[in-house]
Amino acid sequence: MLRLPRFRYMAPTQISEAARILASEGADAMLLAGGTDLFPNMKRRQQTPATVVALRDVERMREIGSGHCLTIGAGITLTEIVQSDLIRSRHAGLWQAAAQVASPQLRNMATVGGNLCLDTRCNYYDQTLEWRKAIDFCMKKDGEVCWVAPGSPKCLAVSSTDTAPALVSLRAKVKLTAADGDRMIRLEDLYANDGIHYLTKDHGEILTLVELDQVDDWKSTYWKLRRRGSIDFPVLGVAASAKFADDGTVENCRVVLGAVSSAPIRALKADAALIGNRLSDDVIAQAAEAGSKVAKPMDNTDFTLHWRKKVAARFVTYALRELRGDDMREMRSRVARHDLEAVGV
Repeated sequence: MLRLPRFRYMAPTQISEAARILASEGADAMLLAGGTDLFPNMKRRQQTPATVVALRDVERMREIGSGHCLTIGAGITLTEIVQSDLIRSRHAGLWQAAAQVASPQLRNMATVGGNLCLDTRCNYYDQTLEWRKAIDFCMKKDGEVCWVAPGSPKCLAVSSTDTAPALVSLRAKVKLTAADGDRMIRLEDLYANDGIHYLTKDHGEILTLVELDQVDDWKSTYWKLRRRGSIDFPVLGVAASAKFADDGTVENCRVVLGAVSSAPIRALKADAALIGNRLSDDVIAQAAEAGSKVAKPMDNTDFTLHWRKKVAARFVTYALRELRGDDMREMRSRVARHDLEAVGV
């Protein structure tokens, strides 16, 4: 049995109090949202904070607001995202992403903020302490070599968050709160393509809020590749959103790929292939091919990297066809293991 190491537990009720604690404790402290990622990591001794600052009792982080924009407190659980009719109707891509995370039990605990800050993953890193010790530690924790690519100057652990690609596609912003104040940034600017330093925020900053424009003329979707229909992290995620003119022409769009690098990656050439065109089969094929170019998977997750690279174009195709209005329910259930009518809420 894997046991948690000893740590001090603190549970503030105000965001300002949590920020002060985090600032005073420094690098020895870590934030706890739902605990579905941090606690397993602590049991494997991947992360060993001396102090855990729990955010569950911070009520201001557990609110959804709807005005000129949609605001989602970072402490909102993924189950609450899935149960929101407003999010399902206006931001389908986020709803689909949240609905495909893990299992109902884990979604009851996991938060949107925790999923956005999810630790990067790798077959050589996500192992017990004794397993990692036996082969020698990797660059991400206690070692000097990336076992995925020993000649790599940086860690290649993979970003495995589902909600981040969906929210980047939806042009989300996030609020970061520190002891000395708040700042808003684009969500895509939160990430760096580095398996160790995958978040750009300072250690003393807390992701407290997600903000989305309230727009009715955008459509969005999210497709996830995994071996099983629950529990598994993505080995590929494709988020796509688009704004259409009255004649069906794409006025604006954003295609984002997840789980193929250490950060969610925008497929800018796919966007360029779509804007100004209708979603014909030929246009979709061109955009899918362009979108797959940013997929550079490494041999550090499930399935072979060559197949994961090849299937990226297909999943971009599925996402764009769904945006076009095609009935993709059977395809989604068969290849993405996702039944939209049986989410388990």
